[in-house]
Amino acid sequence: MQSVSSSTMPGTAPEQRFAHPHKVMLGLYLGAFLGMLSETSMNIALPNLVDAFGITTGTAQWMVVGYMLAIGVVLPCVGFLLKWVKAKTLVLFALGCFLVGSVLSAVAPVFSLVLIGRIIQGIGTGIVLPTMYAAIMRVFPLHLLGAANGVAGLVIMFAPVIGPTLAGILIGAFSWRAIFILFAVVAVLAIALTAAFFVTPIEQTQPKVDLISIVASVIGFGGLVAGVSLVADQGFSAMVIAFLVVGVVVLAFYAYRQLTIADPLLDLKALGISAFRTPAIMVTCSFACTLAIMYLVPQELQRGLGLSSTTAGMLMLPGGIANAIVAFVSGRLFDRYGAKVLVRIGAVVAIIGSLMFFAIGATTAAWIFIAAHVVFMIGIPMMQQSAQSAALKGLPRELAADGSTILNTMQQVVGAIGTAVATILLGAGQSSYTANGGTNAAEGFVNGSRYGYIFGLALVVISLVFSFFLHEKKSITVEEVDVTEGEARIVGETVVE
Repeated sequence: MQSVSSSTMPGTAPEQRFAHPHKVMLGLYLGAFLGMLSETSMNIALPNLVDAFGITTGTAQWMVVGYMLAIGVVLPCVGFLLKWVKAKTLVLFALGCFLVGSVLSAVAPVFSLVLIGRIIQGIGTGIVLPTMYAAIMRVFPLHLLGAANGVAGLVIMFAPVIGPTLAGILIGAFSWRAIFILFAVVAVLAIALTAAFFVTPIEQTQPKVDLISIVASVIGFGGLVAGVSLVADQGFSAMVIAFLVVGVVVLAFYAYRQLTIADPLLDLKALGISAFRTPAIMVTCSFACTLAIMYLVPQELQRGLGLSSTTAGMLMLPGGIANAIVAFVSGRLFDRYGAKVLVRIGAVVAIIGSLMFFAIGATTAAWIFIAAHVVFMIGIPMMQQSAQSAALKGLPRELAADGSTILNTMQQVVGAIGTAVATILLGAGQSSYTANGGTNAAEGFVNGSRYGYIFGLALVVISLVFSFFLHEKKSITVEEVDVTEGEARIVGETVVE
């Protein structure tokens, strides 16, 4: 006799239950891990790309921003795509894109082709991330959502644990191209696991296709992120202003259209639910802070402290380990305590870590950086995982796919903007140092990094403020029922063996 927990409430749609949910999710876990590995490990390779292709730091940042731009453009369409295409087919296509992009970047003779491959990778990641969280909402019962998100968070946050370190080792032993070869190998494994174990827990309702919304989504999100990103190299030129204006105006039109048509590309009604909207803002701010810091730190270690890419990667390992452990534990703590307490504790710890970064200088001892990085990486996942679980739990199941897409779109678009802002502030800090008579390039880079750390600190403070407006959805009552010979006596719920 096997015991199964029922999370069905009167009046809700039947819930499908899987006997081995983590096995079902293996391919998506690895795909999401690959996406985050790509997002974080590339930061440490930027100085090498600058030297290899003779480009500026502002141009090199497109390896980060272009990747997130592709994710941000694709993400709003994923909820709609899942209503038309089987999730398994879509995931296999996404992982195939990542494989093709990785191979192209690995063999590219010029930077433009490396960037194109990177953007193709972003398309794959943009599909995998929201699909994983939408599948989690259907594969796992609601009362175990925090623990499930904790496992997903552990998988994703394990990428920052090994990403910078592994990238540094590969660059030191071979070259930056070895990073893309690694991506290709992992992509092949993810494809195999998805083909073997993943099923399609998301129903296809096949709503009407609205081409106007698709075009508006691409132009709006693309224009906004591109405009902000180009400020670092071109300032507020006529072209940059045009990108920004077009992006904002088209996004406003896009949002209006989604709220007024019968079959929206992305159902924005989820944003009208405060139990989703408030934690979604907190997740977005904490994620943007993480990307900004992860963009600045590896470069500061190399350009500011004069360390090799291998050493820089090793110094980031303790913080990455702390990040992964806290991400996993936070999921389980969420099921017991909810998001409010965890977010506030995490925010305070992250603020302390952010302030510690200001103590780093060109001649700083390595242990000071490690301490700052570890403290910061303890606070951030405690905030982010708890808020994300609260956001997804605050949605009705019929909005799970759209809500997951909205959440991931907000993270990637604002994250791309945050990285661009960090780049702008880095340049401003360097210019300020030079204008005040500074001549040491390393000290100038450290000064510029501190400007970026102020931005990261502000994002954490915003998340802390929003935690006081968080209203969490109450947990449902869980009843234990018996399963005999593979058949469950659960009203409105199916057990899949």
